[in-house]
Amino acid sequence: MPEFRLYNTLARRVEPFAPADGQTVRMYTCGPTVYNPAHLGNFRTFLFEDLLRRVIRLAGWQVEQVMNLTDVDDKIIRKAAATGANILEVTEPFTELFHRDRRYLRIEDAERYPKATEHIPEMIALVARLVANNVAYIADDGSVYFAIDRFPDYGKLSQLDKREIRAGARVAQDEYAKENAQDFALWKAAKPEDEATGAAWDSPWGRGRPGWHLECSAMAMKYLGETFDLHAGGIDLIFPHHEDEIAQSEAATGKQFARCWCHGEFLLTDGAKMAKRVGNVANVVEMRDQGISGTVYRHFVFNAHYRKQLNLGDDSLEQSRAAVNRIGAFARRLSEATSGTAALADAATKAEKAFLEALFDDLNAPEALAALFTFISEANKELDEQGTDLPALERARAAFRLMDSVLDLVPEQEVDAELAAWVEERLEARRAARERRDFAAADAARAELTARGILIEDGPEGTRWRKG
Repeated sequence: MPEFRLYNTLARRVEPFAPADGQTVRMYTCGPTVYNPAHLGNFRTFLFEDLLRRVIRLAGWQVEQVMNLTDVDDKIIRKAAATGANILEVTEPFTELFHRDRRYLRIEDAERYPKATEHIPEMIALVARLVANNVAYIADDGSVYFAIDRFPDYGKLSQLDKREIRAGARVAQDEYAKENAQDFALWKAAKPEDEATGAAWDSPWGRGRPGWHLECSAMAMKYLGETFDLHAGGIDLIFPHHEDEIAQSEAATGKQFARCWCHGEFLLTDGAKMAKRVGNVANVVEMRDQGISGTVYRHFVFNAHYRKQLNLGDDSLEQSRAAVNRIGAFARRLSEATSGTAALADAATKAEKAFLEALFDDLNAPEALAALFTFISEANKELDEQGTDLPALERARAAFRLMDSVLDLVPEQEVDAELAAWVEERLEARRAARERRDFAAADAARAELTARGILIEDGPEGTRWRKG
């Protein structure tokens, strides 16, 4: 295996990477704020992280990934207050949608999806440590702020110019501009809209709620320890979010927070960053309604290096659709072949080597794709020869399985709409039967699905199905 190397934002260079214990990569990835559907720009980041965890396993390590779900923040409270709802009523549907969208894009399950609202005690304890360490102070209204001038390393991740920092000036909102670096809120005193929407908790400083930055530090350290291997997210999170995470975590523990920081670039739409406030947002549901498969979007995203901006143009997805169709046709041909040639085995070995070298060099997915398509071209040529070398065919299949285990681009078998509708109806009947504890009816519904060749799998985020 080649050496695994990643670009570390903290060091501003590509460096060799390995887990501290030599076995398990403990990785924290910032998840969605669940007040609206996650857009395709968000999912570009989540796909880069999916690629990262798959390549880590390819390198021979295990993964312990924690992806938080932010279910309390300014935007969620504003939406809840505007509709007369509590924050749970706002966030739960979008949490479920996120998991459906994620599965549609074949993004693997993280090991944990902690919710901010379920970790308030851990957040309060972290604030108390910071107050005790004299790096946080209590304001007149009961809010608690982090004093950035008391943490000498503030700005080391974003390389913020210290002259831009106005120490002692307070910022209560969750996001702020680089030129306005100020003391940030760790704990926010409750306002009437917080109380009305269920976004306030008791604390030593009075009723209030956590600041956005605090949430990730508390949950990361609970599940991964005070120092862990890798923190990843979108490039827009470097400042202020990740900078503030480092400050509050390291000021509390005196230890390095994350050993390596990895950030993905923006998805652009006609040259502009995709963002809800800009109004150029597209999401997975819209993509699915247009008949665009998850594999097509995966290919589109992997066609650019994760640290390069990627533009979503009119014909981008059509080009990826054609590429995915080519992969699917090759997968079918390879599975139906009966033998190969010595040159087929050589092509497989060459492709696998190029594939690994590309991905182990800072996740160079475009080069990995190039290795895959070169292999497809050479393999198709050798399969035309109709050789008699069965081990060569098995070698080619093994190489293709390895490559697809990471890229996951072989399209699913087509399922007609009528069958899909029937499956969803039977799954709903099974779910309703289980809710009323009519297990005989639930088993009967499952038997009907099995008889039609439908395989189902129950998981924490619902039931998946596929054609067997």
